[in-house]
Amino acid sequence: MTKIFTPHEHQKVAIAHLQKYKRAAVWLPMGFGKSVSVLTALENLKLIDDVYPVLIIAPLRVARTTWPDEIKKWVHTQHLKISCILGKVKERAEALKTKADIHTINAENVPWLIEKLAGQWPYRTIVFDEASRLSGFRLRQGTKRAQALSKVAFKSKYFFELTGTPSANSLAQLWGQLFFLDQGERLGKTFTAFRDRWFRQSFDGFSIDPLPNAQKEIEEKIRDICLSIRAEDYYPLEKPIVIPVPVKLPPMALRQYKDLEKKMFVELGKHKIEPLNAAAKTNKCHQFANGAVYVGEAAEKWEEVHNEKLEALGSIIEEAGGTPILVAFNFRSDLVRLQRAFPKAKLLDKDPKTIADWNAGKIPLLLAHPKSAGHGLDLQHSSNILVYFSLTWNLEEFAQILERIGPARQKQAGYNRPVFVYYILAEGTIDYLILERLETKKTVQQILIDAMAKRDVKA
Repeated sequence: MTKIFTPHEHQKVAIAHLQKYKRAAVWLPMGFGKSVSVLTALENLKLIDDVYPVLIIAPLRVARTTWPDEIKKWVHTQHLKISCILGKVKERAEALKTKADIHTINAENVPWLIEKLAGQWPYRTIVFDEASRLSGFRLRQGTKRAQALSKVAFKSKYFFELTGTPSANSLAQLWGQLFFLDQGERLGKTFTAFRDRWFRQSFDGFSIDPLPNAQKEIEEKIRDICLSIRAEDYYPLEKPIVIPVPVKLPPMALRQYKDLEKKMFVELGKHKIEPLNAAAKTNKCHQFANGAVYVGEAAEKWEEVHNEKLEALGSIIEEAGGTPILVAFNFRSDLVRLQRAFPKAKLLDKDPKTIADWNAGKIPLLLAHPKSAGHGLDLQHSSNILVYFSLTWNLEEFAQILERIGPARQKQAGYNRPVFVYYILAEGTIDYLILERLETKKTVQQILIDAMAKRDVKA
């Protein structure tokens, strides 16, 4: 179902900025509507100039689902045709041949695209979603994708950069991003010139530190084309900013999930899953939504069915730009898969050193079961980001882990910053029933009864 887009105040500011400058950056937190703001600006700009076709370069999951979903979601953009240049070489080649207003591609395949086009460049506009990936660009070195993109970037009249963390680790990250907007006009024609003007060698002899005046002068140089939108300027700090992150299950996984949900039976590889009752089925559906289902009689034996939530968490980590993240999980299989996907992650255990290291910013990803995040734990010092990889039916446990880094804790510790809470939700699954339970405080039984009644009516 499409919706009429009514922009929030911060989106109005972002749209106006993109319409004013042909090459510009918008620094906006994840979940604040970057995609629809860009699409709206493009639709407005096309009334006075040719902005299509557009190439959107984004992380794989975002290129595959987020942008197509945004286009379908809104009345004013649903007419746009989009083709995703993803997958194997043959699939990418076919997608590239498809005539469309918008092509999306993941950054890793940009060199392939440029080589495939063989000197031709049809795109009037480039949108680089998660532009911090351009930070390592240098004129004679850097990542292959940034080097390749630099050869065609100025063949496009419009170039928009989107990110929530342009310089999470250092001001030095800005030069590469700004070069794609102005070819070094503001921060220097080369990284060396940029470094020599605003930095000095660190005591370790390897890194560089900004000079005392660097922050202010750099901000002043880029103020016109770089728009920074802070959550705290538009939303009260007394409440967390909740951002749902929907993910689509692969077609086969979704079919298997529906079989489990309706028939109480599904085959996963060599294993047959047949819950004995409604409670067991609910638990299996919950596991399936997360990506792995327990099979057989062995307590630790499970079958992986999809990685969509892991990919979504990866996108959140990337957008956080180095800010530590607290992740709530539910099942042991969740923990194992999270540790495999993110080797630097650490489990919240009973060791006091774990909490000390987390609060000191030494742990990039802290994995916690809500039951382990008991009352009295202070986890707010290094982070203001909580991700529910898996929601829980238990209202107390749900609230308890949020309270560890919530607005009250932040305020008590003297931090004037918003708290971001992400729900990773598998579309078409029990995740949304659990969320309804948490938002309405209905009983689990009533939620399930209501859900079954709705399905009966549809049937």
